[in-house]
Amino acid sequence: MRETVRVLLCDDHTLFREGIKAILKDEHSIEVVGEADNGRAAVAKTQELHPDVVLLDVAMPDFSGVEATRRILKTDKKAKILILTMYEEEEVVNRCLHAGAAGYVLKDAPRSHLIHAIDVVSRGGQYLSSRALKKVVKHYVEGAPNVKVAPSAASSYERLSDREREVLKLLADGLTLKDIAARLLLSVKTVDAHKTNLMRKLDLHDRSELIKYAIQRKLIRLPSIDSELN
Repeated sequence: MRETVRVLLCDDHTLFREGIKAILKDEHSIEVVGEADNGRAAVAKTQELHPDVVLLDVAMPDFSGVEATRRILKTDKKAKILILTMYEEEEVVNRCLHAGAAGYVLKDAPRSHLIHAIDVVSRGGQYLSSRALKKVVKHYVEGAPNVKVAPSAASSYERLSDREREVLKLLADGLTLKDIAARLLLSVKTVDAHKTNLMRKLDLHDRSELIKYAIQRKLIRLPSIDSELN
């Protein structure tokens, strides 16, 4: 049986923290082990408690969520940070991901999405809510015409197996490892191995880089994405 996921809850609004605690209280697999109402306290509490997941807002006193993420990961590179915020602008999403956040969830997301995001991030995965993912995709779609795929990137793609290319496409489309496993009739462990191998071969380090690469390679159908974003 899997151990309880220990969560540090960081948000400057007391009532919101109380609401999240009430949501997580019924989840026997999740335990809120501490709280912080500003970015400086979030960093200190993380160093003190070593939670499995740091649930972090973007707009907080002292340090922003972005700066707190940087400072936390500077002292503990294995820390897993899940952003929970109301901001869905692509600039904010990308700043959080570039700072090292493992996930991004909007505050109006369904309860089940938050629970799933905590589970995914705690296991070492990455999670982007659908709207946040679209913002990341839109950012790269708008920049894609000015970007050329380097010859080395093209040759790296040729090194991928057919299955790895298939997994790459599905990951770029926003599917989780579990979704891909179900679609391809594989185990989640096998899909995760394909993901690890393809990202190593392509020298990619997170989902935003993977999406950018897929757009450059025209593996994502841009017209369909544009129609969703408009």
